[in-house]
Amino acid sequence: MNTVADKKPRLTTSAMIASIASEGQRVKAAPFGKALVEYAANHPEVVGMTADLAKYTDLHLFAQAHPERFFQMGMAEQLLMAAAGGMAKEGLVPFATTYAVFGTRRAYDFIHQVIAEENLNVKICCALPGLTTGYGPSHQATEDIAMMRGIPGLTIVDPCDALDIEQAVPQIAEHKGPVYMRLLRGNVPLVLDEYDYRFELGKAKLLRDGNEVLVISSGFMTMRALEVADTLRADNIGVAVLHCPTIKPLDEAAIVEAVRYKHRLVVVAENHSVVGGLGEAVASALLRHRVQPAGFQLAGLPDSFLDAGALPTLHERYGISRDALARRVKNWLG
Repeated sequence: MNTVADKKPRLTTSAMIASIASEGQRVKAAPFGKALVEYAANHPEVVGMTADLAKYTDLHLFAQAHPERFFQMGMAEQLLMAAAGGMAKEGLVPFATTYAVFGTRRAYDFIHQVIAEENLNVKICCALPGLTTGYGPSHQATEDIAMMRGIPGLTIVDPCDALDIEQAVPQIAEHKGPVYMRLLRGNVPLVLDEYDYRFELGKAKLLRDGNEVLVISSGFMTMRALEVADTLRADNIGVAVLHCPTIKPLDEAAIVEAVRYKHRLVVVAENHSVVGGLGEAVASALLRHRVQPAGFQLAGLPDSFLDAGALPTLHERYGISRDALARRVKNWLG
């Protein structure tokens, strides 16, 4: 059931579970938890695991529906990943959830050595990716994709909205091998249903076309890119949006196709540091395929430790709000 985001209260330091939905925006509640419950109903091999964060990753819905397949590992992310690897060795399909900072920084060696090296069938789903919390660098996973891209054989997914998440869950479950998915939880915006969109693991999708700018984006920055396209249309600036929900393996063919035959500015928009994320992956692909756009810019987070504060304020400060991104694009166009 679709709902509309409540009117936002006076801005204060952002809560841990802050929603990125704008006032009046359509949202769906707990799309990850609901999709996993639905898939697991017919797949008894699926188990749910978390490091004391079931409620804050929407895994509590799985725990209620399938209590015999739910494992609470406590505040021990290394143990969570090691145990998930052990369960995968026994033929189960663990979905392990925590916050992105804990799942990557604290548990990196266990993901690398226990799960990825043996290509185990573990699905790591981490909430609060990038700048989706106002609690400062200790909880802002602005470098998680950069860290995880370096692990051989690890698939990385960065969904845009509730529809993306709902459709990604069964596909990552059926994918053979480890997956890291950035997780939006709570009341998640719903935008892609207006674009005849279907998630396909490993595929990028052109959501709209435009002659002046091509925005290549992932995560909720695709939502921002679509908003910017509407905003700049009033200035007769055509903005195309290529959504890349799978960061690794990257759909290089779709990116090259979108860039090669049109002389337009390319902007890579991501909720991640400009170091080591989608932007650098796209730049590498274009260079290797000898494709040169009219211009190339990164609209990501700066290579710095970010401030704490209210999310709308921080998104504006660091250039990833709708208005800030629109201004950046217009400035780059000159």
